[in-house]
Amino acid sequence: MPSARATPGDPRSGFPSGFARKQIRRIATRLAGACLIGIALVVPCDLAQAGSGLPPLPAMGPSLRKMVAFQTGEQPGTIVIRKSEKALYLVTNKSQALRYQISVGRDGFGWTGTVKVAAKTEWPEWRPPKEMRVRQPELPAMVPAGPYNPLGARALYLSRDGRDTLYRIHGTNDPKGVGFDGTSGCFRLTNTDVIDLFKRVAVGAKVVVE
Repeated sequence: MPSARATPGDPRSGFPSGFARKQIRRIATRLAGACLIGIALVVPCDLAQAGSGLPPLPAMGPSLRKMVAFQTGEQPGTIVIRKSEKALYLVTNKSQALRYQISVGRDGFGWTGTVKVAAKTEWPEWRPPKEMRVRQPELPAMVPAGPYNPLGARALYLSRDGRDTLYRIHGTNDPKGVGFDGTSGCFRLTNTDVIDLFKRVAVGAKVVVE
């Protein structure tokens, strides 16, 4: 596995279409002041009060999941990610799985191995890692939880041997941001699908990345 990196920081990183990087800090500050943010859940804010100039609320995106035949020796509840297919499979029994379309790491940011779901968060904050901020110094230290956060509506935090990998399975506020090689090592679903996955996956679940 390469050195751990958090969520995508490229132009298709999950921000709404037309969301310029230079606006991240300004909008994040406004949202932090306008929204009531909890540890794991943000209360939706009235954008009329949040100030002018904010982009419209993003769509949740389509559901791209379907039940498919899937022969495996893995136990139900296990996640199997096949990067070459840009697909995440949630095993339901030895011959079936729910298949979700995802985006995966771009060249130089892919990895394989077995990890676990260490935690799950609704409307997570995003804290770009140091390596990403070196590459993109315009990024803020933190983007608050909410509808403009590149982690989207939900995040599953992946660990290995009890240590955070800094990789996530997460949503996106760009409904077109799924189905390509474009992340910094995380796995991105539409918000609609990540909410569905979030409900089905237990903390401690095995995740196999192929």
